[in-house]
Parts: sequence; structure tokens; C-alpha cells
Amino acid sequence: MPATATVGVRYMIDDVADAIAFYTTHLGFAVEQDATPAFATVTRDGVRLLLSGPTSSGRRPMPDGTRPVPGGWNRLHLQVADLAAEVDRLRAAGCRFRNDIITGPGGSQILLQDPSGQRGRAVPARPARPVRPPPLSWGSGPDTTHAAATASASRPGGR
Repeated sequence: MPATATVGVRYMIDDVADAIAFYTTHLGFAVEQDATPAFATVTRDGVRLLLSGPTSSGRRPMPDGTRPVPGGWNRLHLQVADLAAEVDRLRAAGCRFRNDIITGPGGSQILLQDPSGQRGRAVPARPARPVRPPPLSWGSGPDTTHAAATASASRPGGR
């Protein structure tokens, strides 16, 4: 399968017009397709959100009767330049969050909730990592004997 430059994510939502307004007004998405009230597609930076309202084909019941509904714990991950400033801006605009900014091993984040209960995770943008040379291979191959001998000779006692 050929690679694509856009990632598509389907969100089950309650109101297509509300979802379009939320994603375009607050998060910088652009409308790609608007089939309100059933469906819409919004895009941003290679992400394509498929917003499926109650009358869309994506919300049809499964063969066992289970209905796809909004509010799962899947989330859209958006990087922002200044997380605290973005949270302040969104709160001032009336947006709802599931928590406050938390920090852990992966950095800082906060969960933003759209009008249908979908969650998006906002995190600070990280600078590009410098390119590092590949690690020295200690496996089999033409150069590993020399590398192992050099490493051994550089240690005290030659071991």
C-alpha cells in the first residue's frame, strides 16, 4: 500500500455544525467537505478528521445492533508552541478541558474536549532532534571485529 501524506481519523459526533465550528474556530482546521447535518471533513497539517453525525453512514448500527457513539478515549494529538498560552486562549473562548496540564516522562499535556465529548491532547511542540550517527554495531559484519578490538584495547588491561 502506498504511503499517504494525510492521516484520516473518524470521530463520531453529535452535531456536525457544532463540530465544524469547534475545530475551525479553536484549533485551526479548515473545512474540506461539508455535508451537514450528516457528515463533514476538516483538515490541518496532514490530519483529516471525518466528522460523522448521527445520520451518517459511519454511525449505522453494527450487525449485532451496537451503535457507534461519540466520546471514546481515542484522541487527536496536536502540538502547540506554548501550551500554557494555548490553554488560556481556549479557556477564554469557553472550551472545556478534562484535566489541568500534567507533566510526566513524555512531557506536558492536557485533554481538550470537543462539543461531542471527543478528546484531543495538546502538547508543547518539541524542537527537531539533532541527527545522531548510528550506534556502533557489535553484531556480525565486516567491521565488527575491528570495532571490538579497538574497544577492548582502549580499556585498562586490554579487556
